[in-house]
Amino acid sequence: MKILVLNSGSSSLKYQVIDMETEKTLTSGYYERVGSNEAFLKYKVNGEKIKIEKGVKDHAEALKVVMEQLLDEKHGVIKSLDEIDSIGHRIVHGGERFSSSVLITDEVLKAIEDCAELAPLHNPAGILGVKACQKQMPGKPNVAVFDTAFHQTLPKKRYIYPIPYKYYEKYGVRKYGFHGTSHMYVANRVAEIIGKPVEELKIINCHIGQGASICAIENGKSVETSMGLTPVAGIPMGSRSGDLDPSVLTYIMKKENMSVEEADNLINKKSGLLGISGVSADNRDIEQEEAKGNEMAHLALENYHYLIASYIARCAVAMNGVDVITFTAGVGERGPESRLEICKQLGFMGVKLDEEANLIRAEEAKISAYNSKVLVYVVPTNEELMIAKETQKIISK
Repeated sequence: MKILVLNSGSSSLKYQVIDMETEKTLTSGYYERVGSNEAFLKYKVNGEKIKIEKGVKDHAEALKVVMEQLLDEKHGVIKSLDEIDSIGHRIVHGGERFSSSVLITDEVLKAIEDCAELAPLHNPAGILGVKACQKQMPGKPNVAVFDTAFHQTLPKKRYIYPIPYKYYEKYGVRKYGFHGTSHMYVANRVAEIIGKPVEELKIINCHIGQGASICAIENGKSVETSMGLTPVAGIPMGSRSGDLDPSVLTYIMKKENMSVEEADNLINKKSGLLGISGVSADNRDIEQEEAKGNEMAHLALENYHYLIASYIARCAVAMNGVDVITFTAGVGERGPESRLEICKQLGFMGVKLDEEANLIRAEEAKISAYNSKVLVYVVPTNEELMIAKETQKIISK
């Protein structure tokens, strides 16, 4: 069985073709600037990197170009579209309606549209990806895999906000959580590595990249997570603020005469590490500036590491303990400095790193010391494989 995995952005189309018999990625690519004459496709097959500059007006045209490359005589990985059994789509927000992956029907598409207010940059793009597949590959089953679904096991006392309850009833204002596909994959993978059923472990997974969230996973289920109604909540990120005193925003809005849109832009695109450092939203740039003695870069990283460690502790409280902490995503997989600084602040929990083992980047590895009371691992995430597995499970039914 071969599954096409799609992750559609507002002006991008990211994809992989995965052979489920071997769980190997046959090809992966990324179409950028969809909707413009400057659009281009970059993809990789058999270790070779290929770039095609071809303007496309929409996702359907972009997908058509992708299909041509999948069938290409020299670089193709299939001989016919009949070899693609199904398409799995990453959909960011499923609201309360979806607690698991589902086969996409007209009714499901309508429900995804209804959640668009909660993920205005992501859900409409996901819908475009689905419709492009329906146009280019009519009759093929499409499956929606939701970032929020994994967190539908959160207890109500942890997902409800202490504001008038009517806003939950009227508008669904509550904590939803995100990165669920990544958290699910890493939890199951680290359980395999350790050799214990995931149902017997208390895991705290740190998905730390440009977007970042912490998740407490007990008995294989999400019981606490840092992101909330939207992906701006929780720990600070590259350009997102994370949690704030709500009055910070209303105070600045009054002082600066800001509109709601401008305030939203402030907390999503001008805050976090970028906001404090004034340097960049990229940890690597900030670490370079810190090494040069830049005090604001140092402050940004200190704040970042402290708040991540604090949320790890909060997740331990949610499970009354922790067996293993995992690091994944861009910084989690490739940031030994950040892993070290975060774990230094968890010594009270018995966390100790093997500093030499911690130097690895983007590899599966145990990085905790022999006498650490909590196991610590780096586990590169593979959201695409998790989406493919979920898709296979749905269509096999």
